[in-house]
Amino acid sequence: MKALVCKQFGGVEDVELATVPEPTLADPHAVTIEVEFASVSHATGLMIAGQYQRRPPLPFVPGTEAVGRVVACGKAVTRLRPGDRVVAIADWGCYAERFTVPEYTVYPVPDSLPPKVALPIPLSYGTAYCGLVWRCALTPQDTMLVLGAGAGVGLAAVEIGRQLGATVIACASTEAKRADALRRGATHAVAPQDLAAQVKALTGGRGADVVVDPVGGDLFAQALRAAAPNARILSIGFASGSIPQAPVNLLLVKNLTLHGFFFGQYIGWTPSDERAKHAPALQQVMSTLFQWAAEGKLEPTVSAVYPITGLGDALAALESRKVVGKVAIKIKETET
Repeated sequence: MKALVCKQFGGVEDVELATVPEPTLADPHAVTIEVEFASVSHATGLMIAGQYQRRPPLPFVPGTEAVGRVVACGKAVTRLRPGDRVVAIADWGCYAERFTVPEYTVYPVPDSLPPKVALPIPLSYGTAYCGLVWRCALTPQDTMLVLGAGAGVGLAAVEIGRQLGATVIACASTEAKRADALRRGATHAVAPQDLAAQVKALTGGRGADVVVDPVGGDLFAQALRAAAPNARILSIGFASGSIPQAPVNLLLVKNLTLHGFFFGQYIGWTPSDERAKHAPALQQVMSTLFQWAAEGKLEPTVSAVYPITGLGDALAALESRKVVGKVAIKIKETET
């Protein structure tokens, strides 16, 4: 079968389309999935460069999220069967015609959802939902500031915050992204410049009760100044490429709570591999998210699709920050 293979850590030029063996099904709790589309994210480039939290053994097939159909099940699998439409989160391996993954992070897709609508839900929407609900305990009384609200987890947080009843202030870099965030349910949309002043003006001088930060960099300190007293700050990524240093004096004088949230802990991306432990809770989360999407309450979007040979172009599109929503590569020849 065909797959994209990374033979050494470096740039996307070190990834090539190759013929590889079919995946085996040795784990009784695993399933084999035939892939239609697979997600491309900033983490993809980091993993190829060997700079992500996890370094796969070389050579490896990149790709951590895919939509497709189950084609085989291990002997202990009872929740899934061949033919089921699913979205899966994997350690890596999704940029292939078929891959095998433990059943714990494989989620059935409602028949009414097209594959490109289902694809962004597990990682982007799962991260946003669990961070907002499990860490920040978001309520309808909260005003929430979302950085990086034009794509990925940030855009998912805007939609989920709306569903949970919060007042949502979306911060995005372009007018088009801000307009899209408003269309998806944000109450207000602001540019990154003079962030604290804009947020204070929209909240009667108080600031935001919850701040969602998938961006990092210089914007982090501005966001802390935009936070209300006793606010909860959710750090979920560093899309800017820069890891900020927390000004602890602001945490102290404003009674702020800083939450780090690594969704990977719940899907097996840590040395302890707790995916089986957290599977029941995450399956319930995904069921809720898929239901909301099927009801039209969420709008997961794949805005750019590239062929399997176009991974470099896909990563470049992400780096340009002009993309709204998810970027994907098409694996299967014909869409279903």
